[in-house]
Amino acid sequence: MAQSILIVEDDPAQLRYIDTVVRSLGYATTAATDGEAAVERLLNEDAKGFDLVLLDLVLPGIDGVEVLEKVRLMQPQLPVIMLTMQGGVGTVVKAMRAGASDFMIKPVSQERLQVSIENALKLQTLSGELSRISRRLTGDLGFTDLIYKSSQMAGVIDLARRAGGSNIPILIEGESGVGKEMVARAIQGTGDRSGKPFVIVNCGALPENLVESILFGHEKGSFTGALAKHIGRFEEATGGTIFFDEVGELTPDIQVKLLRALQQGEIDPVGSNRPITVDVRLISATNRDLMALVEQGLFREDLYYRLNVFPVRIPPLRERNDDIEPLVDFFVSRAAVSEGKTIRGVTPEAMALLNSFTWPGNVRQLENAIFRGIVLCDDNLLGVADFPQIAERLGVEIPAPKFPREQGVSERPGEAIRAVDASGTVRPLKVVEEELIRFAIERNNGHMSKVAKQLGIGRSTLYRKIRDLGLEVERA
Repeated sequence: MAQSILIVEDDPAQLRYIDTVVRSLGYATTAATDGEAAVERLLNEDAKGFDLVLLDLVLPGIDGVEVLEKVRLMQPQLPVIMLTMQGGVGTVVKAMRAGASDFMIKPVSQERLQVSIENALKLQTLSGELSRISRRLTGDLGFTDLIYKSSQMAGVIDLARRAGGSNIPILIEGESGVGKEMVARAIQGTGDRSGKPFVIVNCGALPENLVESILFGHEKGSFTGALAKHIGRFEEATGGTIFFDEVGELTPDIQVKLLRALQQGEIDPVGSNRPITVDVRLISATNRDLMALVEQGLFREDLYYRLNVFPVRIPPLRERNDDIEPLVDFFVSRAAVSEGKTIRGVTPEAMALLNSFTWPGNVRQLENAIFRGIVLCDDNLLGVADFPQIAERLGVEIPAPKFPREQGVSERPGEAIRAVDASGTVRPLKVVEEELIRFAIERNNGHMSKVAKQLGIGRSTLYRKIRDLGLEVERA
């Protein structure tokens, strides 16, 4: 799904020109012709669909600066690029102080507009990722950080949100890669323990001979190699949450030691002669059927009931196809910035391909597929050819690569601008001029500097003619 841009412009010619240029760059557009309409669109239920706003400074009714101030109150992170015919220093300073991401003087060239949009979106992605990482490190990650659209995940989030305000032990069940840790972090980030430690214990990687030291800590000199006092995972998590990832991998011996700590609410560090009371929120996760393991004698029944007080099941990605598109948009945006590319989304054919795949590795596999596609892609949209492994497994034929047209060569090299019509009458100058300008723009792939040079006019004159003629300019 292409990124969406709201264009706020009261001049019909400028609106047509900007809308055409923005669409030619691969973005979806929505138009508003005054400040009130812009604010209304930003307030409606689809407002979160906008990724950027192109905002004229001079508007009827509410002016651009006032709209910008309202935008900052509604959506502080939404990038806004100001456009105006007035380029005074005071005007620029006023707009930037109000929170504009950039400021451009009209008429604006396609190249300048493209660079400004790409930079603003890239900065927004980096800022969002940095904020997400910061919240993850501080234990403040919330449910709003989770990417989903399906009713299935909405039900999961509602259930998890209800548990977040209590200290009830939670067992998160789901296949590998569905996002169990993210849900666990969101539960912590919305409860009383928000901002407190979130300590992860990878149960499949606990060595039996060191499990007590890792979980409960040890005193200096308590065993060979104990050169200093060590704080265990439980003590690290005091006041916060301890997350037992893949708890079904615990060996029977470790299960016994863990059960004792959970029952008594205190731990005995190795080599210590007194127990330590700990206050932790317990969240566990598993990709296995723990009850089946209990029936097989591989998991303690008493520990199972101690962990499984409030079960939360996350469905696999194949059961919630509605989540694929928003996840793809998120991963494309993040990976494109990471790789320094200007890829804005996926083609409809590629999205259909991704929607038809079953994703045995779930969200993690989808993320990796998008990352690989970003590395392979040489266009501004990911296509079927950028997902060769997925296409091969689905039996979809990969289209032959499209070689780019040689720079400056028109798709209609034999086309000529006619001076007379079929009846032999000389055609109006305005019509011929419009065709010549459009032909020059197409022949030069939308590079306005080259167009103006070849036509023998200045760029400002070119943009004035485009506006006066009401041209809908399309980049070749």
